[in-house]
Amino acid sequence: MIRTPVPVLVKRFLTSVRQDGVIRAVFRSISYVKRRVFGLRPSILLRKGFGRPGSDGKYLQGIWQTLAREDAFHILQSPKIHQKRRQIAMIADLNLPQCRKYRVEQLAGFWRARGVEFEFSHYQDVSRAARIMQQATHLMEYRLQASPAADMLRYEARRLRLPILYDLDDPLFSISAYETYRNMEMLAPAMKTHFLAEAPKYLSMMNGADVISVSTPGLATHAGLYSDRPIFLRRNFADTQTLRAGATAMRESQTGDGIFRVAFASGSQGHEADFNEILEPLTEFILQDPKRRLMLMGHFDRSRLPSDLFGQLETTKFSNYDRYLKILARADCAVMPLFDDVFNRCKSAVRVIDAAAVGVPSVVGPVGDLPSLVKDGETGFVAEATGWVSALSALAEAPERAQKMGLSARRNLETHWRASDQPHVVAPELIDWVES
Repeated sequence: MIRTPVPVLVKRFLTSVRQDGVIRAVFRSISYVKRRVFGLRPSILLRKGFGRPGSDGKYLQGIWQTLAREDAFHILQSPKIHQKRRQIAMIADLNLPQCRKYRVEQLAGFWRARGVEFEFSHYQDVSRAARIMQQATHLMEYRLQASPAADMLRYEARRLRLPILYDLDDPLFSISAYETYRNMEMLAPAMKTHFLAEAPKYLSMMNGADVISVSTPGLATHAGLYSDRPIFLRRNFADTQTLRAGATAMRESQTGDGIFRVAFASGSQGHEADFNEILEPLTEFILQDPKRRLMLMGHFDRSRLPSDLFGQLETTKFSNYDRYLKILARADCAVMPLFDDVFNRCKSAVRVIDAAAVGVPSVVGPVGDLPSLVKDGETGFVAEATGWVSALSALAEAPERAQKMGLSARRNLETHWRASDQPHVVAPELIDWVES
């Protein structure tokens, strides 16, 4: 192993102090030592069990005290004022795979493609979160609620004079949305009580930011009832990974058994309430022909289904995203009903994106952002106009039409709903907020 001479390291440290300040130099030194000693990156170090300091919000306390005593605590200018480069630090709740994909990882790809550096960290990986902020010009927070650790990191961002954006893709801040959310009726009462109690913590973080970004027009409208901050739209879109995985799934999908499959995917608990919106007509449709199947993917309580359906039912648990797409590609269409309530009016159309990625047409309800991604009669159906049974029958009775609509859905996804700076995907004001 080649070792850098100590005098060279000292010279680098002093240069960093002059150029970037004491705090950035210290964090760079800590990062360097960890890599040299353990041969690991800090985030991996935490995963390996070397501890997760700072979860109580005291990780930066000693550094702050030292800076204050040395009269080096305050930074007089925002880092973006004297730097042409732009670097985003995102601190996020990464526990939900779908949320991580659509609101963090694909955003990283979007900004890096525009020449903006982008690093992200789980909010509980405090050492990494604090480190990536030191070189950032902007801070983005995703799905965070107020906590000692989140408050500490927000305080450090203000010390660094970083502009802060708060991002959300569900109305987690809204007691009014939760109280009327039909899906809550499918869960234990204690869970609803928990979500209602947590809502103010999300609102506190949201209103402590400078600007807000959300995933749908409906969520933007609802967030405006709770905040006077500028609210930007950043819809979920089809990233390169989705398009490639979808194309692979399409190539490998060969059923050829004459079965017409209708897919319903549920990424979280409680969506039986949405499914109940079409349970009667869908059951009627499936039972009309023994060569029809209902594919249930993900979370679903089968006990809520009529027993007559069990003989024409295929169930699959979610695993990873690529496998999910491969299974979804076996379907002839996907159904996406939503009960019409405040919470669901804020919902995005990620399931339409998933289905279109594998060339499967969607039959959707008129709620949330679902109709925005479906061209009725061309890439799928909006059942409000056609009716669920009529839409499904039109596809089942003309399999070639279903296939043609699926391919149109894929082309529409590639043309209009992939990563781009088109205003319907990303608000121009959001791009200006970072790049200007």
